[in-house]
Amino acid sequence: MSLKGKTLFITGASRGIGLAIAKRAAADGANIALIAKTTDPNPKLPGTIFSAAAEIEAAGGQALPIAGDIREEASVLDAVRQTVERFGGIDILVNNASAISLTPTPATPMKRFDLMFGVNVRGTYLCTQATLAELIKSAKAGRNPHVLNMSPPLSMKAHWFRGHVAYTMAKYGMSECTLGHAAEFKPHGIGVNSLWPRTAIATAALQMIPGVDIAKCRTPEILADAAYLILTSDPKTTTGNFFIDDELLAQHGVTELDKYSVTPGTKDFIPDFFVD
Repeated sequence: MSLKGKTLFITGASRGIGLAIAKRAAADGANIALIAKTTDPNPKLPGTIFSAAAEIEAAGGQALPIAGDIREEASVLDAVRQTVERFGGIDILVNNASAISLTPTPATPMKRFDLMFGVNVRGTYLCTQATLAELIKSAKAGRNPHVLNMSPPLSMKAHWFRGHVAYTMAKYGMSECTLGHAAEFKPHGIGVNSLWPRTAIATAALQMIPGVDIAKCRTPEILADAAYLILTSDPKTTTGNFFIDDELLAQHGVTELDKYSVTPGTKDFIPDFFVD
C-alpha cells in the first residue's frame, strides 16, 4: 500500500519527528497539511512551517503550511477547512504536536501545566474531533483512514509519574485518546494507534533539555519509517495498538537500526520515558 494521493493532516510538523513523518509520506507523493505556530525563524528552534513545506515538496509531496494553534477550536476548524478546500479531504491525522516540562510539582507553574494539557490532551482531542467527518468520508471511499498519536503505552507504575506528574498525565491523556477512539471509531473503519520510541530521539526540543547527550540518541527517521508502516496498514485490523518503534520495525523484518543512530556504531542509547 502507498500513501500516494493521500492527504495527511499533521500537527507540529515544522521540525523534528512531525517533519520526518511528513517527508516520508511525501516520498510517495502524499499531500501534507502541516499546522504549527512557528512562522518566523527561531535561533533556538530551527524550522518554520514554510521551510518545512519546502522540504516536503522537495521530497515529492504537496504541502499546505497553516499557521495555527491546536489549542484553539476556531484555528483548528479553519485549518481543516483549508485542507479540504486544497486537497479535497483528509485521510490521515497525525497528532504529533506536544509540550514537555520534566519538572516536579513545586517547579511546575500552572501556566506550564495548562500548556501541556492544552497542546497534548486538548489539541489531540480537538484535532481528532475536527477531522472525524473527513476521516469517515475517507473510510467510505475505501481510502484506509488512520489517526496516529505520538504518545506512549499506558503504564500505571509510579516510576513514570513521580518525577514529572504533570507531563506524564498530559502524555497519557493522548494515549487515552488512542484507547478510547480506537474503540469508538472501529465501526467506521478508522484505525487509531499510538507510536513511541524505545530510545531518546534527537530533536531540537530535546537539545534544549540540559544534560542530554544527543550522540546517544536516534534520529527522527526511525519514527518516520515506523509511522509509515502503520499508516499503510489496514485500519480495520491495525487499531488500538501502542507501538514501540524498534519492535514494529522488527515485525516487518527491519532489525539493522544503525542507520538511525546519531553516532553510527552507538550501542549505549538513552532510553526514552514510559517504556517498561
